[in-house]
Amino acid sequence: MAEEEKGFVIRDRRGVEAEPEGKAETPRQPSEQEKQPPGQPPPPVNFLSFIYSMGTSALMLLGEPIGPGGAAQTPNLMHAQEIIDILTMLEAKTKGNLTGEEETLLEEMLYTLRIKFVEKAKAPKA
Repeated sequence: MAEEEKGFVIRDRRGVEAEPEGKAETPRQPSEQEKQPPGQPPPPVNFLSFIYSMGTSALMLLGEPIGPGGAAQTPNLMHAQEIIDILTMLEAKTKGNLTGEEETLLEEMLYTLRIKFVEKAKAPKA
């Protein structure tokens, strides 16, 4: 008797809260990129957008509100410092290979992040 191979199903449950058995899954909220009108290309991924994304993440980790109506979150200085270190490493490794715009953004982002990090690190603990 030939044994049938049973297949498996992969379900992406990221962004879906766990629900009691027997209930249907609630659909996850689409991200900003998924909300773009159809036919419109996503923003380009380049060095500038990468630096901007890393910097924004670090600012959020420093407890800064991002965007209009954004709420501040509890600072996580350890993770913010990690991103600052990564950007510092990128600055050293890309020296002489960046456009003027890329170099300016990286320098200004690092300056801003370092100042905010020092402010948060010196702030009295609540």
